Amino acid sequence: MVATCIFCQLLDGQGPVEWLHRGDRASALLPRPQGRLAVGHTLVISNEHAVGVQDVSPDALSAAALLVQRISRALAAAIGAEGVNVLNASGPNSDQSVDHLHFHVVPRWAGDDLDTWPRGRSSHQPPDDWLDAVHAHLGT
Repeated sequence: MVATCIFCQLLDGQGPVEWLHRGDRASALLPRPQGRLAVGHTLVISNEHAVGVQDVSPDALSAAALLVQRISRALAAAIGAEGVNVLNASGPNSDQSVDHLHFHVVPRWAGDDLDTWPRGRSSHQPPDDWLDAVHAHLGT
């Protein structure tokens, strides 16, 4: 736990929160009403403090991913969500709002007028050998 992290504080029982699920390794909560993108919008967080997918333990990441699936199925059954967008930003320059691993599970319906898909493209120019470097780090 990190004392200055809002998600760690909520996991520690500090502050008002609407929990949908409290697990040993991952939990799910509703965002504050002003931050909800749709009815049922849920945040799935790792109970382990990690900034993002790059530094979280494999067990905590697995638990969070499995909870994303459970929440998605529950939203389909309970409120008829036809699909979900699962959104995550991890690390510096990713537009991450809270430096604690979390996934937004946003229910979707035909014609709901919500646009969560990026429309622009990065202007960053990688080195010519970027793909070889990725393969080298992956060991493939």
